[in-house]
Amino acid sequence: MPHSPGRPYLAIPGPSVVPDRVLAAMHRAAPNIYEGPLHDTVAGLIPDLRRVFRTAGDVAIYIANGHGAWEAALANTIPRGGKVLVVATGRFGHGWAEIARRMGLAAEVLDFGKRAPSDPAKLEERLRADGAGEISAVLVTHADTATTALNDIPALRAAIDAAGHPALLMADCIASLACDRFEMDAWGVDVTVAASQKGLMTPPGLGFVAFGARAAAARAGADMATAYWDWVPRTRPEMFYQYFGGTAPTHHIFGLREALDMLVHEEGLEAAWARHARLAAAVWAACAAWGREGRLELNIADPAARSHAVTAVRLGAPDGTRLRRWLEAEAGVTLGIGLGMADPGDPAWHGFFRIAHMGHVNAHMTLGALAAIDAGLKALGIPHGPGAVEAATRAVAGS
Repeated sequence: MPHSPGRPYLAIPGPSVVPDRVLAAMHRAAPNIYEGPLHDTVAGLIPDLRRVFRTAGDVAIYIANGHGAWEAALANTIPRGGKVLVVATGRFGHGWAEIARRMGLAAEVLDFGKRAPSDPAKLEERLRADGAGEISAVLVTHADTATTALNDIPALRAAIDAAGHPALLMADCIASLACDRFEMDAWGVDVTVAASQKGLMTPPGLGFVAFGARAAAARAGADMATAYWDWVPRTRPEMFYQYFGGTAPTHHIFGLREALDMLVHEEGLEAAWARHARLAAAVWAACAAWGREGRLELNIADPAARSHAVTAVRLGAPDGTRLRRWLEAEAGVTLGIGLGMADPGDPAWHGFFRIAHMGHVNAHMTLGALAAIDAGLKALGIPHGPGAVEAATRAVAGS
């Protein structure tokens, strides 16, 4: 519990801060699920989700988290026993590969480590070697939540095309949607997966799969789409319940409606991207100042290869854990653990933390978290450079 009264700040990369408006929209009696306002609300969600995904394609909604969306994307496009190629730049690329294997698919991983984005040239080389066309899809995490590496989706699409390979391109945008610029149709992405609990500012529980014409055509040859995961009735429902494979997630629907009103119709997606870029720059500026003395450094060196949603920081064991625990107890700020950066049984696991700046977050929230981190470094005697908060304020001010 925080040392003093006040509202705690959950600065982890999902679930993100839920706006009071979203919470209020969900705080209502159970609605009629057979007709009326709930049906009208769902009908309005799909066009706005298309706007967020930047696609003219279909969007299926699942009562699931991001792992469920991973499975749905594969079940609807890959034939039983088929093969996928996973471009991994962190824990969540490997996680999608593991889901594929558990489904009986062959999942080959192109592993680019934990400190850099993928290399499109290596993807092109691998696909050129697949003369038999065994690979049905290329799976890539746009922004890996663990490493915070941001992959260049247009460059990967270009690599697939340069190889002349027919593989579908699937993008995991669970961390990046509405935070980092993403253009599904313009970038040639066939399937995009996302979830409600990060940039969409809604509690965990909804998974989304957006898909275009090539992916829809692949559905005919996919034989793993069970009654629940099949996206056809969800996007072409004859009865309302088919949108969700059963009873609707009523209160999540009302929360998502409010979140999309805020994101799409009030702030605007372009403005949201700009806000996330500005706040990320503030975090990076503070980390650069801290890193001039001591061991603190950003996990991804190249700013162009970092997500605007979350920043992974290396501090060295045990100081990462010491700092996180001090911040939660004394300042009411909860930072993310170094997920996937080391095995939890390895002492090195205690050398990392992550700062989320995704979803419902603004300058005073981010600057407050950075000031609290600065105080924690001082309180714990962890070596660091001066001027971090000043550098962050300059980044927010654009100076």
